[in-house]
Amino acid sequence: MTKHLIDWKFWEKQEIINLMELAVKVKKCRWDYQGLMNGNSLAMIFQKTSTRTRISFEACMAEMGGHSIYMDWLTSNFMLSSIRLETKYICRNVAFIVTRFKDNKDLLEMASASEVPVINGCCNLYHPCQALTDLLTIKLDCGYLEGVNLTYVGVYNNVVNSLVSICGAFKVNLTLVCPIKDASITDEESYQKLIKQGLLHETLDLQEAVAKADYVYTDTWMDMEFFNDPAFAKQKKNRVSLMEPYQLNHQTLKNSSAKVMHDMPIHLGYEISEALVEDDKRSIIFDQAENRLEAQKALLIYLKGRKSF
Repeated sequence: MTKHLIDWKFWEKQEIINLMELAVKVKKCRWDYQGLMNGNSLAMIFQKTSTRTRISFEACMAEMGGHSIYMDWLTSNFMLSSIRLETKYICRNVAFIVTRFKDNKDLLEMASASEVPVINGCCNLYHPCQALTDLLTIKLDCGYLEGVNLTYVGVYNNVVNSLVSICGAFKVNLTLVCPIKDASITDEESYQKLIKQGLLHETLDLQEAVAKADYVYTDTWMDMEFFNDPAFAKQKKNRVSLMEPYQLNHQTLKNSSAKVMHDMPIHLGYEISEALVEDDKRSIIFDQAENRLEAQKALLIYLKGRKSF
């Protein structure tokens, strides 16, 4: 049976642990995996813009001797036909498919039709590659994951869903400071599971949450495709007004020694101050972004090991 990555909730705990161990090895021995993807191609089918997801997947395939094919949704025949039919053709040519879809249902349709692994590079509900990178970054920084206190500050979004679904495998304590929480986005199943494990905590007391944190993590307050869209100007204004007290800056982190994380792209002066991003020694944001390469290289190696291409 083909193994896909829709979100970590669909993977077994030991699979996730094994993948993390592999990612650490890849990080430490980056050039030991050259040639592993010789003769294999990766199709990237994106409805949304991308910097880190696209570059990291292309770079890791190139470093391992493979090939990447980037397809913009608007210039492909997905615009003319069905996802199911186009996928059945594409998977006869490539070893992996990475998607960046706006709607999770389109991702599920593709996965159901594909004979090769489909990897969720971000959708409205989940961002599993990012969550894997986030925990890899913490493990590389401090050497362990169990018992780490991770505080996320911002809008409850797809990144949060994937953090909620992966933290249980490593017994990471996740505290959410989320003034905006959309029930239609929240993965209630994973949420309740982490609560039962005693690993999920919620509060709107920012100072208390960051004071107890080992790592503080934030993300954009608006989806990237809406941030500069005039049609969403009113929603943006309302969100900024509500979220301003939760900006990460030197003042809000004055009682915290936590390392600072952000998955990027960053909207400076909104969810985080410029000084905190580039001038503060607590920031590990660019290390976090760099680790997308090794995390995704490990993911491709792991998935390739489950099936001969």
